[in-house]
Order: sequence, then structure tokens, then C-alpha cells
Amino acid sequence: MNNKIKLAVAGAVLSAASVANAGIVIPAGDWTLDINGNVNAFANWTSYDTKAANDARGVTAAQGGLVAGADGTGEDSVVGINTGLLPSWLGFTGTTRQNDVDVSFTISFQPNASDNHPMGDILTPLNRQAFVTFGDKSWGTVKVGKDLGIFAGQAILNDMTLLGVGGGAGVSGAQTTLGGIGTGYIYPAWKGQISYTTPNMNGFSATIGITNPNQGVFGDGLAASTGANGDATTVATELYQDRFGIEGQAMYEWTGDVAGKVWVSGASYDVEQSSQTGAAQDASVSTNVDSYTASVYDIGATVSMGNASLTGYYYNGEGVGTTFMGTLGAFALSDGGKFKKRDSDGGYIQATYVIPTGTKLGLSYGVSNLDKANASDTSIVDKNDRWTVGAYHPLTKHLNLVAEYNEVTSEGHTANTEDEQKTFSLGAILFF
Repeated sequence: MNNKIKLAVAGAVLSAASVANAGIVIPAGDWTLDINGNVNAFANWTSYDTKAANDARGVTAAQGGLVAGADGTGEDSVVGINTGLLPSWLGFTGTTRQNDVDVSFTISFQPNASDNHPMGDILTPLNRQAFVTFGDKSWGTVKVGKDLGIFAGQAILNDMTLLGVGGGAGVSGAQTTLGGIGTGYIYPAWKGQISYTTPNMNGFSATIGITNPNQGVFGDGLAASTGANGDATTVATELYQDRFGIEGQAMYEWTGDVAGKVWVSGASYDVEQSSQTGAAQDASVSTNVDSYTASVYDIGATVSMGNASLTGYYYNGEGVGTTFMGTLGAFALSDGGKFKKRDSDGGYIQATYVIPTGTKLGLSYGVSNLDKANASDTSIVDKNDRWTVGAYHPLTKHLNLVAEYNEVTSEGHTANTEDEQKTFSLGAILFF
């Protein structure tokens, strides 16, 4: 990725507010307003080789697998026009300096490139950023509001598919694809947070913050049982609500003929999870609640020399599940409603090279593994992995043409549960 495009990506994703990274700059009294973002869209051709139940072979796909399988009509190939991993983006950042303090605000929204509803515009736009920062280069910066999570943030920012599609392109009209999410790293997500970042100390910086304890409802790997009236009776819920999440990162960057950076980050959440046995129509309903701490760390590095760049990344956690933080993080045991945390790990390695035409060629492999909690925990995915081959050509300093081939495989812990998805994508992404 050349320097101009790297700055553009960082500006679009994190709304960097310096003049060097600026989009359209408008002086406004004491303030400087920066309007920045991107527009992108890709035509995707996807084919499947699956053993999912809807392909008429009667085999259930592993829970947590990223290969969707054939569509409702049994077709094993689909097409669609979507945004890529990075949604189209319009961000507004205002900066000023008052009372020897640098102050800024950022608000952004992300419209959709396509929609497969007959009306063509049923999808709701995303709103991923609304935060303020204040600080000084002498003592650091405080951020308050909603922005990209701290843990795994560098993993997604250094993923070459940020300029393209990656995995998850098989759904026509979706808001975004997955890129390398779930096949190499856990999604950092967009979270309410209060964080502090140190000044840059000869290339070293660190960030620590509390984050909103996002919550959701996820399956726990138990097969649904049947109540007296034929009602499904097993429900599992994960609630990140006992305390604020804690996330942090430390990073060292250097320049020179061989330039790069190395980082470590981590996250910790308290989880309260419940399992309910017995539907409301049955004679009795039993609800069991258990709590545990979900924790994860990662380490990554990217090194560039001339036109070549190499990135390596690894994460390891317990109770955090796979793909999205907490998804399938624990297994409900049959005795007393207790839960046992699942271990997970993964990472990716990526190599890119810019040829004389200016085109960046890239090759990447990523994998996310999810371990069983015990011998009976067999319905979940064992691993999701992805190969990506991409070409990213800067037609102008702002506009890139992109071609990618992505192959995603989901493999369960039981036999005959390996599903494969292949996608070829062509499109363009423009930064401003």
C-alpha cells in the first residue's frame, strides 16, 4: 500500500484530523473542518461447495462457520454488488486549539452501495463514529465517544482487504463484507469508549480505555431439546454487563530504509450468561445463570522495505469465541446450568509488493480456530480460514481499481462438515 493510500485508509477509518491526512479542508473561524471519506463498490461472483442442510444433502453446517451455503432455491452460485470490507464513508472532523489544548470532534455515517430489496433502499445507513478528543503532544490525548475498538484495531487496519472485499461476499445487497474478520482476527467493532493515549515517545505510544459492554444473544453449542408441547427449550444469552470492558494497546513504530511497527493489545470483559430449559407453555421453566471473564491478547508486526511489505498477526483468548467478540465463547454444561469457556486463537500473514506500474499485488492467508469445551461440544466450527490474492491499482492518487480472489473454508469438529466459498471481485474505491 503506497503512503498516500495508507493515509487515506487511516483517515477514512479513524478520521485522522491532521492537515497531512486531510480530505476537503474548510477554515471556519476558530475551527478547521475536514470533510473526508470514501466511496466504493464491487461486483462479486461467488460459488459454493457446501454440506449445509439447504443444499439437499441433509448435513447441518457447523455453528459459527462463515460459509453460508447455497441460497434458498438450492443455487450454489450467487452474484451481487456490494461495498467491500470498508463501507462507503462520509466523515466530518473539526479541530481547534483552545487554552493550550488541542480539541477535535468527529461524526461520520456510512451509506450503502447496494440493496437487494425491491425498493432498492431499505437498508439503514450505519453510524460508526461520534467522539471528541482533547489533549496536547506533551501529555497525551483523551477520547470520549464511539469509535473503533482498541483491541484488534491494528489487525483490521493492516489487512490488505480493507481496500477490497475479503470474505463474506456471498450475500447480495449486504452493508459490508467481512474482509479478514473471523479468518485471522476478531472484529474490533465500534464501541462507546473513554480512552487515554500517551504522547509519541520516540516511536512508542500506548492506549488504555474502558469500553461499553456490548451485549448480544448467541447460541452456546447445545442442541435444542423439545418440551412437552413440542416447544424448543434451550436458550443461551450472553450479557456483557457486569462491568465496563477494558482494552489496551502498546505500539512502537520506526522509519528508515526498513520501516515498520510492532504492537500488542488486549481486552477483558465480564460475561453473565444464562441458559433456560423449558418453554413458557411447559409446566416448569428452569433458568441457570453463570458468569466468567472473557480475555484475549494479540501481537502483530508489519515491516516495509522498498516496494515490499510483510505483515504477521496472532491472537489468543478464552471465552471470547470467534469472529465477533463473545460469539460462541462458552458451552452450556448439562449439570447445573454452568458454562465452560472455549479457547480460541488465530492470525494471518500477508505479503504485498508494488510493481513498476504502481499496482500493489498481495497474497494473504488467515485462520481463526475455536476449540471444543469438552468431548460433547461438537456442533461448533473448528476453524474458518481464508486465502486472498489481490491487485490494487492506483488509477489516480485518490482512485484505486481492485481485483480480488478469495477462498474461504469453514470446517466443523465433526466429520463431513467442511464448506467452501470462492469469490472473485472487481470494483473501485475512491478516497477524499
